[in-house]
Amino acid sequence: MSELVHPKGAIRSPARPLPELRNLRTWASLLVVAVLAVLPALSGSFLLYSLSLCFANALAVLSVSVLVRYGGEVSIGHSFFVALGAYSVAILEKHFGLGLWISLPAALALGFVAGLLFAIPSRRMSGIYLAVASMALALCLPELLIHMERWTGGFEGLYISRDLVPGVSKAGQRYYLALAALVLVCLALAHFRGSRQGMALLLARAHPRAAEAFGITRSWARISIFALSATLASLSGAVLAFASSTVSPNSFTLWSGIFYLVGSVIGLQGTSLIAALIGGGVITLIPQYLASAGDYVPILYGAALLIVTLVANSGSGLRRFLPGKAA
Repeated sequence: MSELVHPKGAIRSPARPLPELRNLRTWASLLVVAVLAVLPALSGSFLLYSLSLCFANALAVLSVSVLVRYGGEVSIGHSFFVALGAYSVAILEKHFGLGLWISLPAALALGFVAGLLFAIPSRRMSGIYLAVASMALALCLPELLIHMERWTGGFEGLYISRDLVPGVSKAGQRYYLALAALVLVCLALAHFRGSRQGMALLLARAHPRAAEAFGITRSWARISIFALSATLASLSGAVLAFASSTVSPNSFTLWSGIFYLVGSVIGLQGTSLIAALIGGGVITLIPQYLASAGDYVPILYGAALLIVTLVANSGSGLRRFLPGKAA
């Protein structure tokens, strides 16, 4: 990561790419959004469904990338926060008759609070210890959901049937909600990168002692970024629940959290739209295309992930192109 502290002590922005490269990134992102916006008019419902799940998983990948980039930490238990958002939407509809206009903000609030409740006692953990602590959340989650059958539906889960906008096709609603959420989050993160808060978190990660001189404690930074990351993960879960119309314990296992981390690695821990789509696309679309392989799916999927990860890790050109990539 480029230096954030000037020799005289002033904070300066991270090194920025050349203007030509920035313009290329911007135009590439705009082109991708334009293509995705008109795609429903040119494709079938199954592709729209698959892409809706891809966008939702891309949000989960972003939540992990934010934690890695700004906190320098790794979580393999983010499926807990994704499930929190998904079940918030499902439970509020099933038991209280509330639609997504109310349940979505509630899911975000619950994700933020849950992130704080986890981050405060674990603020002094780092590295493998924080990863194991987050893993504990993911391990206990399926059993917790099954035993709370009265609220969660147990093994069968819950079904989301309410429309966001009555009279509009369900496939279109799911697709455009997921796409809009992903684009808005990427825009917010792009603004956050250059903000004082974002620079403060980067400073606390790269130079903890220098950050303390400016009144920025590392524990505060970890709590803040984990709460933000958990909120994004909860948003991902809410969008995923609406996009898939169902939630069940099998969708939120430890493997789910590991796949989100894999998606972040494949996207080079970038917080841009393109990076998120690459990570979310790989962990969503590859299993679908390999589904016909039967018993060979785990082998082929593992091999595909290994190849993609190795290519991404060695792609220096891709590293420069993906905005939001931590140095």
